[in-house]
Amino acid sequence: MNRTNTLVILIVLTFSLNLRAQDYPMIPDVWETQAAGAVFENYKGKQALYLYRGRANLKTAINFLTGVIEYDVYVTERRGFPGVEFRIQDAANFEEFYIRPHQSGNPDANQYTPVFNRVGGWQLYYGEEYSAPIVYKMNEWNHIKLVIAQRDAEIYINDMDVPAIYIPELKRNPESGNVGLKAGGPSAFHMADMKVKKISNPILKSSRKSVAPLAEGVIKEWQVSNSFPEQLVKESYELKKRVKPDLRWEKVTTENAGYANLARVALRSRENNTTFAKVIIHSDKEQVKKMSYGFSDRAIVFLNDKAIGGGQDNYASRDYRFLGTMGFFDFVYLPLKKGKNELWIAVSENFGGWGVMAKFDNMGGIKVD
Repeated sequence: MNRTNTLVILIVLTFSLNLRAQDYPMIPDVWETQAAGAVFENYKGKQALYLYRGRANLKTAINFLTGVIEYDVYVTERRGFPGVEFRIQDAANFEEFYIRPHQSGNPDANQYTPVFNRVGGWQLYYGEEYSAPIVYKMNEWNHIKLVIAQRDAEIYINDMDVPAIYIPELKRNPESGNVGLKAGGPSAFHMADMKVKKISNPILKSSRKSVAPLAEGVIKEWQVSNSFPEQLVKESYELKKRVKPDLRWEKVTTENAGYANLARVALRSRENNTTFAKVIIHSDKEQVKKMSYGFSDRAIVFLNDKAIGGGQDNYASRDYRFLGTMGFFDFVYLPLKKGKNELWIAVSENFGGWGVMAKFDNMGGIKVD
């Protein structure tokens, strides 16, 4: 055999190995668990992990960027959120997909969301690009497959021929990281048969969609402060001068749906759950402008240091079905003075997504920095 033939064989073998899925059995030697409960056991014909309120990461971290992740979850009608985390940078930053078995058949039967600084964003990222009305097989094993490219992905649920969800834009920057399982909410779930296949350029069946540009009049970027206690602005009718000197600012670019994900830069804790998002509005004359806006979960709108609006959209704050999802659902009339105007919005977060959005129907006579 000559050198050329040997080289071809080596290339083919290497390519075949790269396409081979790696099995990760549900045994303690393979998984590190951080959960309220975790039991490795045989269940319904499979070696499984019974996980309750927590996560399980691969002990030997893998450098996963693109490829295929497959696993099984035993679905019951109990309320809970079993799923998978991938491209894990640390315990606070990763991509995530999970199912909502108790919402079987509904538009929010599952969820893709990025996680930034421990804050998942399902109140921001909702609709057909992030979930699908899948009917699950109850009291049976359900098979889930994620095909993950650099910037987009497909998710298959039981039907391995037709993707249930096409995600046109994964929201975190593509960085290699570990893979793990999660089980959130009040119920435990069995998971089994985890397989991971690294592929440099996985083939997606879906027609790739470009991300739609921002609508006219949407504020394109915000200056976002460090976090602080909500009490500093709660029931305040004007900005307290003692707050301002302690603020540090970072830019957050508005995403295609119109919102800025504040968790990209702000760190939420029990004590510090509030941040400011601000812009400068230059007006060529004294005038009043209508501004539509949205937020998660609570907001106070300040113009030139005076409170002029606000609201509360906490999960279940209106009734038990109220999700608190974001949109341009509120509006306020801004009394602009000629020249420079400072618009500050204090946004407080409980859980489910930390965001702000705003737009003007009429940009005549104003410029936003």
